[in-house]
Order: sequence, then structure tokens, then C-alpha cells
Amino acid sequence: MTIRTPPIEDHPDLASLRLRYEEAAETPTAQVVEGLTFLAGLYLAISPWVVGFTSHSSLTASNVFTGVALAVLALCYATMYGRSHRIAWVAPIVSAWAIVAPWLVSGPAPSVGAIVSNVIVGLVGLACTIAMMSVGRRSAARPAGLGMSSAGPLREGRAP
Repeated sequence: MTIRTPPIEDHPDLASLRLRYEEAAETPTAQVVEGLTFLAGLYLAISPWVVGFTSHSSLTASNVFTGVALAVLALCYATMYGRSHRIAWVAPIVSAWAIVAPWLVSGPAPSVGAIVSNVIVGLVGLACTIAMMSVGRRSAARPAGLGMSSAGPLREGRAP
């Protein structure tokens, strides 16, 4: 006799965990952090032209790729945090790379402006991504069962 188990996507615990992550992503704090992370990524991608160090091709390429990656991760967190929280650990690493890249990429020594730009945007990105990870962890650490939202208690099977 074979016992048929339902797919994991239908498990009630998984659905409640996804709901908690989505609620965490909808808080004003999370929205500010996601927006700042996105803007940090965009600035990092265009910083070679803003600051003027496009002659350092390796640092320019690093900033463009790193900035686009950070902006895409921020968009993932903003639009589907419940499904993208498993890769939240990538964004702090990307931000940390932005901090150390001026010293580690090949080529001529970058200007002071390029170094300062990378360090500042890397620190902003690092702070924002760690904050975003903590928002998700605080949400996941909440006890299961009936939760509270800004509209009042959540009832089983109903979203506010």
C-alpha cells in the first residue's frame, strides 16, 4: 500500500512562513532598506562615470557588474522576499566586494575619489543588506500560529 504525500508547496507551515516573510517585506523599514540597497547598486554601477575613473577598466567593470548584481538582488527582495530570502547572504558579500575592490582588482592604482566612492557605497550597501537580513530573521523567529498585523489579528487562511 502506497501512502501519497501532498507536495511540500501545500504544507501549511511553508505557507505561513512565506506569509511572514511577505509581511516583513511590506514594513516601512524593509521598504526603505530595499530602496536604499537598490539605489546603492545603481550608483555603484554608474560611479565610474560619475566620479570619473573609467580609465581603470578593471575597476569600472567590477563596479558595473557588482552594482547591477546588488540592484537586481534588491529588486528580488522588494518584489518576492518570501522566495528570495534564501539568497539574502549574497548581497552583503557583494557589498563587501565593493569596499575592497579598489585594492584587489588589477590595473593602475585608483584615484582617491574612486576609493572613497566604493568604500562609502559599499558600507551603505552592507548596512542595508544586513538590515534586510535581520528583518527576515525577526519575521521568521516569530512564533507560529495567529499573528498580528497592522489591521489586527490574522485568522487562519485569511490575509489582511
